[in-house]
Amino acid sequence: MSDTFKKTPANADSRQEPGGLRKSLTSYGDNGFSLFLRKAFIKGAGYTDSALDRPVIGIVNTGSAYNPCHGNAPQLIEAVKRGVMLGGGLPMDFPTISIAESFSQPTSMYLRNLMSIDTEEMIRAQPMDAVVLIGGCDKTVPAQLMGAASANIPTIQLITGSMLTGAHRGERVGACTDCRRYWGRFRAEEIDEAEIAAVNNQLVASVGTCSVMGTASTMACIAEALGMTVPGGASPPAVTSDRMRIAELTGTQAVQMARDGLTIDRILTAQAFENAMRVLLAIGGSTNGIVHLTAIAGRMGYDVDLKALDRMGRETPVLVDLKPSGSHYMEDFHKAGGMVTLLRELKPLLNLDTLTVTGRTLGEEIEAAGPAFRQDVVRSIDQPIFPQGGIAVLQGNLAPGGAIIKQSAANAQLMEHEGRAVVFENAADLAARIDSDDLDVAADDILVLKNIGPKGAPGMPEAGYIPIPRKLATAGVKDMVRISDGRMSGTAFGTIVLHVTPESAVGGPLAYVQSGDRIRLSVSKREVSLLVSDQELATRAAHQPVTIPSAPRGYLKLFFDTVTQADKGVDFDFLRSTEHRGITPGK
Repeated sequence: MSDTFKKTPANADSRQEPGGLRKSLTSYGDNGFSLFLRKAFIKGAGYTDSALDRPVIGIVNTGSAYNPCHGNAPQLIEAVKRGVMLGGGLPMDFPTISIAESFSQPTSMYLRNLMSIDTEEMIRAQPMDAVVLIGGCDKTVPAQLMGAASANIPTIQLITGSMLTGAHRGERVGACTDCRRYWGRFRAEEIDEAEIAAVNNQLVASVGTCSVMGTASTMACIAEALGMTVPGGASPPAVTSDRMRIAELTGTQAVQMARDGLTIDRILTAQAFENAMRVLLAIGGSTNGIVHLTAIAGRMGYDVDLKALDRMGRETPVLVDLKPSGSHYMEDFHKAGGMVTLLRELKPLLNLDTLTVTGRTLGEEIEAAGPAFRQDVVRSIDQPIFPQGGIAVLQGNLAPGGAIIKQSAANAQLMEHEGRAVVFENAADLAARIDSDDLDVAADDILVLKNIGPKGAPGMPEAGYIPIPRKLATAGVKDMVRISDGRMSGTAFGTIVLHVTPESAVGGPLAYVQSGDRIRLSVSKREVSLLVSDQELATRAAHQPVTIPSAPRGYLKLFFDTVTQADKGVDFDFLRSTEHRGITPGK
């Protein structure tokens, strides 16, 4: 029999499985026939035996008319293919679902785990020696890294890149911090309908992800910090030649990774996650980054120690001057040198021996990048934007499992505050009453929103950015303390406590907060407390039993039955690794 169709024993160890088209053979009971049939059909597309004998590089195509953040996917795919062929591989692009932040009902987070399953199973099902993940919009990069971590083949991430900025009446603007700022002005009746319509045309000047340090940019920076992109892969805008060159380099590197057998588990180590958390703190990154990193780490068998993360935050200042914590945009970060400029400053705090997709260490890549140059986007470690990390972890009787606050984007005067609770039972209650002139609320009150956690909403939507009640907004109030078990966009700002765990929908203490209760927030003490006795809380719980949400069928049933809380990454419990490898960050 020709070697081309040589049989593989049915009980062969998958770790010794031959590469290329011989991987992941369809089960017909005869592996030789399976390969013969596979080659016959693929030759119908015009492939030669010479092409089919190369390492196969899968390319995840997440292009979608519903996802303008991935609007450059066709060009990226062509550049990756070029790089794969230059490296001697055979590129094979294939689709998975695509999640766009502002086009996903009820929330993109609800679909993140589904996308991770799609990604994992398509990697497993189809023959590929390495895979290139193309993603950018908020939940796509974490979904892809989660799925690839579970599949554990050589993997490299290609970020779609940020959008360009626009201009409104001479002012530079970009999504989505400026979206929220202008919408807040519109709600406060500072600008009229004509102006809000005009600015709507300028906020998104091209395809690509949000131009500020929102969740998309945060995950791009985290992916590079983890070692999952080629050097410089986080920052080039979507529509630039720099982004296309990164795509070509990504394709070529994927072939080398396939030949070297550089699987993802060798890159996503406890030390790599620690580096990523350090970067998350230093960039003033999205609070969503904690949830996503926790989920990715869980796929690799690591638990995230939130208390250790908070200790790390006390010694890691915010250095990147980007909105919403600063004033610049991702274009500026790229022109300032991108991630390596930040990594140079953080070098004494990083694990420099972690491996990257290039096969070299993070420390070696920093050295190879060359000398620094003068710029004003990344501050030196002794002249930070904010003296501590952008995110603080809170605890107290209101959040026994923890809560978080993006302190770098909060009002300093409100981070030590006690006030009266004004409670909204759910998102519908909020929508019905927040703009009512009859709402009993004052500027020093604390807004509390329940039932927007993982199970409560479902999907833990970005509704934690509770709007300022209209009657206060029109009176000039710009910020209030706001507390919920949901999330907020990384593009948002304000004194907002999020991810309260356990969530109210499963009977967490938040479920029993009543309007008029006193709440104390002390970011310096890392505390968020309900000033109600344990006995009173127990009495309320006894008289207000919680019915945990459920569903009769479908994906919603799967979600309700298996989704974890925020401190476990809001992943499905059965998708976490069955092997426990340790805790990150280390003590």
